[in-house]
Amino acid sequence: MSHPTSFKLNTGATVPAIGLGTWQAKPGEVRHAVAHALKVGYRHIDGALCYQNEEEVGLGIKDSGVPRSEIFVTSKLWSTFHDRVEEGINKTLSDLGLDYLDLYLVHWPVKTNSKGNHPLFPTKPDGSRDIDWSWDQADTWKQMEAVLASGKVKAIGVSNAGIPILEHLAKTAKVQPAVNQVELHPYNPQHKLVEYCQSHGILLEAYSPLGSTSSPLHDDPDLVAIAKKHGVSTATVLISWPIQRGIVVLPKSVTPSRIEQNLNVIDLDKDDLDKLGKIAEGGKQQRFGTPPWGSDFGFPDWYGPGNKNAPEGARLLAGKA
Repeated sequence: MSHPTSFKLNTGATVPAIGLGTWQAKPGEVRHAVAHALKVGYRHIDGALCYQNEEEVGLGIKDSGVPRSEIFVTSKLWSTFHDRVEEGINKTLSDLGLDYLDLYLVHWPVKTNSKGNHPLFPTKPDGSRDIDWSWDQADTWKQMEAVLASGKVKAIGVSNAGIPILEHLAKTAKVQPAVNQVELHPYNPQHKLVEYCQSHGILLEAYSPLGSTSSPLHDDPDLVAIAKKHGVSTATVLISWPIQRGIVVLPKSVTPSRIEQNLNVIDLDKDDLDKLGKIAEGGKQQRFGTPPWGSDFGFPDWYGPGNKNAPEGARLLAGKA
């Protein structure tokens, strides 16, 4: 079984199978990371307005010397811009110094107060997130369709969207999402979401494919055994696994050697794929990123398996087991 190096979007465009993630890349680091990645062969950069580093990402693209036409650039609409999508894309394009994006995603399917006490992270007096739950995500999507028609973006999609949200958007969408970017790794394999998206022509992208800092993934005995069997690092296995499932993978690093190593992909055999796909079933299901939004966003495991640890008052689109 050979691994693909790119995938097709439902627009017909091609997206490289591996992209450089830029979340939590500090000022002064991300510019060099982007430039180095492009110089060593990456052709896919994943960013977002709320990462607050898009100016440096843009400089890194310029520093690389790689023609813009050869680079697939993604950014994301932040939650305070759901009622002004065009303003959000204009700010991102200005910060990046680009004329268009290859892909623009709704970062989280939730709107926060655009007139709140902070331009990006508004809070209520009690310190919780200032969220507008009355807002219909279909209204955000209509604006996404408008910026697509404007030519400022080549494709539009979503991020952190469970099946119920995708089904809600599908009822009124004129353009179906090209991509759904979610946390995905052997401890959070998202089998039902993968099946749903692939059957509806939505390409999945995996963020945090290596887990989090000090992730227990890298010490998992099944994963370690597969890495040893192939004579590679656990990171190489974790990057190879989604790609063989037909999923784009977005490892993040600012370290030159790791950026290069994260381009290494191997062909996993059927036994490897089966073992990796079943690791979570043994009581290891967990996510490494669950910001306190107060909703499961349609994921049945946002608050633990079956959402069993959901707090009182949480909005559970996927229900509670």
